[in-house]
Amino acid sequence: MDPIALKIGGFAIYWYGILVAGGFLIGLWTASRRAARDGIDGKVVSDLGVWIIIAALVGSRVMYVITEWDKYSGEPFSEWINFRSGGLVFYGGFIGAVLAVILYVKIRGSQPLWKIADAFAPSVPLGHALGRLGCLMYGCCFGATCDLPWAVQFPLGSPAHGVHNAAGLLPPDATHSLHVHPSQVYSALLNFALYGGLAWLYRNKRFDGQVFVVYLMAYSVNRFIVEFFRGDYQSEQLWLGWIKPGQQLSLFLLPVGIALAIFLWQRSRLAKRQE
Repeated sequence: MDPIALKIGGFAIYWYGILVAGGFLIGLWTASRRAARDGIDGKVVSDLGVWIIIAALVGSRVMYVITEWDKYSGEPFSEWINFRSGGLVFYGGFIGAVLAVILYVKIRGSQPLWKIADAFAPSVPLGHALGRLGCLMYGCCFGATCDLPWAVQFPLGSPAHGVHNAAGLLPPDATHSLHVHPSQVYSALLNFALYGGLAWLYRNKRFDGQVFVVYLMAYSVNRFIVEFFRGDYQSEQLWLGWIKPGQQLSLFLLPVGIALAIFLWQRSRLAKRQE
């Protein structure tokens, strides 16, 4: 797998960037179509799209630099903000996007926060699935070693090859990494399935905010499972010796999603009784 899609002169365009950008665009397009059904002004979606893209990129990069601080602490600031060849953490981008939506609603006023959250929620896993395919092309977020028929190898120069080589697991002339789980594909497939489920739920939701909180809970479970197949973490990044960073955040977001679901459901029931 060649991470470079094409070169224009001396400038390389990576598949990672193309797929992440494509994920943002298709996510915003599908969100705009749902928002129109809920009576949300199209200008709100287009304005929010800019806020979300900027906040998600900044948040995902900040989270990556934090998690890889040993690597970046001695690097110049220009390397901290180098987006071209990967180095984005989804949870950081998600948190950044959520904060951007809340800030936008607060500034604009009178905007239906939970309706907006529901309109955007199914688009998040859709865009994320494309982003994970970008990870596959670049070779980041690679899986643990395995001997399954669908295992994949990454070429010389890839993160997987570098890690395996540094650990002394490869012969000196190895041109590919060991066989590993295609964890990026696992994640993409689960996200595509989650998109389908949330798109259906959006048309059948019982209260505003339901689609968003179901996304929080379902993605937390999906991420926790997929992390078991990841092989790109160092032992010092594990909590209690086995819980990986993505799983740690899942353990935080799952109860948040459950609490929000209970709160919004009860508020909806109370509002209906008072009608």
